[in-house]
Amino acid sequence: MKQIYSVVAFSLSVLLSACATFQTAGVYESGKQALYAGNYQTALAYFQQAAQSDPNYIFQSGLYREGIWTYVGRSQYNLGRLTEARQSLEKALAIYPDDYLARLYLGLTLLRSGEDSRGRKEIEAGMKGLYDWLEYINRTRPYMSFWDPLGEIRSEIEKSLRTLSDRDVDRQQLIASGEWIGKRMEDEIDLVRRDEQRQFRDQDFDRPPGSGIGIGIGIGF
Repeated sequence: MKQIYSVVAFSLSVLLSACATFQTAGVYESGKQALYAGNYQTALAYFQQAAQSDPNYIFQSGLYREGIWTYVGRSQYNLGRLTEARQSLEKALAIYPDDYLARLYLGLTLLRSGEDSRGRKEIEAGMKGLYDWLEYINRTRPYMSFWDPLGEIRSEIEKSLRTLSDRDVDRQQLIASGEWIGKRMEDEIDLVRRDEQRQFRDQDFDRPPGSGIGIGIGIGF
């Protein structure tokens, strides 16, 4: 009897966890829509709600991952709340050190806060991380959706990295370039996700009638 209770308790915990993750993902999506529309205060409210529900939530598109605290920090950055943005972005990197957008925005936050030396280092690390990731994914996963197919993001990163080596770098130009790369990378994530969904639907249509795979489980919330 105890074994039955243990199984039921475990199953219930898994169900509740799945439900919470589903709800967090929904709140996160609402936040992203607000972020795209430039409604940063609304986006921040959604992202903070998602972070409160699951502080370790990480969005994944293909092999690209970005933590919920990055979105919180970016919303705060866009609202000019730089002290809060720094705290959120540092928290994002503590959870997931390879979150290159978090590192890029942390650098931008520090630069705008007057911490030029560390800000430039973080911007450089974030940009190099994004560049190397884009190069790696296109070189090793040619059968997957293309990231930055025209090389626009990588070209801007190369240009910015060249200016970073200059002691008299134009801070405003560097900030504008970093913000463009951050926004363009986020647009790319969405484009790739839609491309992957379209490929999945096309594969579904090509499958012969009656040849279903996988198991579907319906859960009402």
